[in-house]
Amino acid sequence: MSGEERRPLADRPLTEPHPSRLSPEHPDRARILAAHTAALAAGEAGYLDPATGLFVLSAGFLARRGTCCGRGCRHCPYVTD
Repeated sequence: MSGEERRPLADRPLTEPHPSRLSPEHPDRARILAAHTAALAAGEAGYLDPATGLFVLSAGFLARRGTCCGRGCRHCPYVTD
């Protein structure tokens, strides 16, 4: 980490993204959450988005970084608002 102070994690499980980052109505939500949960269980840094094929960082990887990068990550474990 580059000298930034560690931030506390949001009060929700790492498996549950903030609704502002992944809407409960998102058409691929179930597939996205399944891929994310598998990545978390395997200790992987992320997964391939089932709809776009883009690599998405997991909440576990982001939590280990210790702070939010401010780039709007789907599974950011620091987002509270």
